[in-house]
Amino acid sequence: MNVIRNSLLALTAATSLAACTTDQYGNQRASRELKGAGIGAAGGAAVGALTGGNVVAGAALGAAAGAIIGAVTNDRNRYEDREGYRTYYEPDGRPYRYDRDGRRRYVRR
Repeated sequence: MNVIRNSLLALTAATSLAACTTDQYGNQRASRELKGAGIGAAGGAAVGALTGGNVVAGAALGAAAGAIIGAVTNDRNRYEDREGYRTYYEPDGRPYRYDRDGRRRYVRR
């Protein structure tokens, strides 16, 4: 039982360290995968408790499903680094950059 507990703690620590992202201004925030895993774990634990099943198994399955959904729905903006700036593209192809205040500024072509 000790080996399983230690393995789960190591897995949790590794996941929590890898789940943060940093934007171009150095601000750290939780990734969509981490948020999805947290919401999925809470939902899975709730379903497990309400149905009389195993709460831990429900939380684990919910966390896995939430992390997968978070990864699939992650922001897929294309970007490239040009002229010392990171330029992003809308789905329709319009380029934009973020200024120092975090506002989106469209770039002329």
